[in-house]
Amino acid sequence: MNAIQRFITASFDLVLQPLEHLGMELALIVVSGVFGVLALLVFKYISPQASIRRAKDLIKGHMIEIRLYQDDLRLVTKAIGKVLWHNLRYVCLNFGPFIPLAVPFALVAGQLVARYAFEPMPVTEAVQSPLAGDGHTLSLNWEGGDPVTVRFPEGLVPVSPLIQVSEQGRGFQEFVVRSAGHFEIEIERGGESTIKRLWAGERDSTGHRYPAVQPLRTSNWEQILWPAEASLSHWERVEFRYPESSLGWLPGQGPGGVLLNMILFSMLFGFAALKPLGVEI
Repeated sequence: MNAIQRFITASFDLVLQPLEHLGMELALIVVSGVFGVLALLVFKYISPQASIRRAKDLIKGHMIEIRLYQDDLRLVTKAIGKVLWHNLRYVCLNFGPFIPLAVPFALVAGQLVARYAFEPMPVTEAVQSPLAGDGHTLSLNWEGGDPVTVRFPEGLVPVSPLIQVSEQGRGFQEFVVRSAGHFEIEIERGGESTIKRLWAGERDSTGHRYPAVQPLRTSNWEQILWPAEASLSHWERVEFRYPESSLGWLPGQGPGGVLLNMILFSMLFGFAALKPLGVEI
């Protein structure tokens, strides 16, 4: 899975870099639209197009039957039953092919969320004296047993001790960001260590993005949604929170906003391509 994610991430880097110079919003719209059209094209070849077309024709035919024989309760009742039956068939014929499309949807959505849903962490000015509760919380989950050691690089300052319950495999520690840049938090347990990357600061004046940032690094199925870092091998979850990003003139913000716009524009582009591609849906 890590190899697949690396390849997809490199491909997105290549495609999105020129688009992002024209604006994050345009990049999000173009990628969503292209995905919608490609998904529609795949749907055309993995779905029973003839059966879908026939189901739609039968529904229309029985609707006309209801209109023509509206004074005959027996015929109308039978026609309504047939409409409901063929409508159920129609839904099932469409739903089945959408299931395999869920995987590429999740892969593309993960890339867009990691790139556009979050802002790098803000820098806390050095003149301030933050206390516990004022910083960001690093949350750890692992299989219970050995205690954990966390090492923060220069530029990240812990403001609380590491609170951990080794038997339950849980730990928390607060920290603040003192300078902008790319950091690697090292976490060690039982001789095995891993890192969690952190980006801090602001976008440049052109609005160009930092590399993909994500709040979570995980070892389970959620890895498909968080492609910016490789999956964990000796841990369950390592995470903190990034501020949610505004999407400019697009509606929404953060992960929900990115997903909303992806679904919206992939559907708009897909519906626009229905007739040119000759797809029944």
